[in-house]
Amino acid sequence: MPDELARSLTIAIVPGVNPGKWTKTWSERHPRTRLEVLPISDAEQHDVLTSGRADMVFARMPVDTTSLHAIRLYDEVTVVVAECDHPISVVDAVSLAKLDDETVLSEPLSQIVDLIVAGGGVTVVPQSVARQFSRKDVVVRPVTDAPPSTVALVWPRSVESAAISEFIGIVRGRTARSSRSG
Repeated sequence: MPDELARSLTIAIVPGVNPGKWTKTWSERHPRTRLEVLPISDAEQHDVLTSGRADMVFARMPVDTTSLHAIRLYDEVTVVVAECDHPISVVDAVSLAKLDDETVLSEPLSQIVDLIVAGGGVTVVPQSVARQFSRKDVVVRPVTDAPPSTVALVWPRSVESAAISEFIGIVRGRTARSSRSG
């Protein structure tokens, strides 16, 4: 199998996704095939495939799958992030209706926490993204009626390769000795 694999495989990841268990397994099984992990924004997840910058993407659904394969991996709770003195801080969870009068920010992640702390609003994100905001001056609460954030592995339908097939097998839990056809 190693002789059939490309020299490298590029996997893009959106914020909050941690592919560590799969990339570690890849490195153990295929040490001669470099696996590059490319951090991208949610907005780039389709374009990175169509441009050829990545072979596969750990993406957040929905993604237009007209030209892409997708394997749904897991769902995440959607949460709201607010500054620590915000009224949200005294409740265990909130509904979307409670956020109707809020300024909901969608700025780049690198800037959003400072805006929240400055009283500029709140943000609604998947729980794994909110973990990146682990600071004493913000609070995170589940949004009870928000849809979950679904993470999927996606890749172009037009591309077939041994490396992609092998990575799919790893993600699906196939052992090194199990057949790819099974």
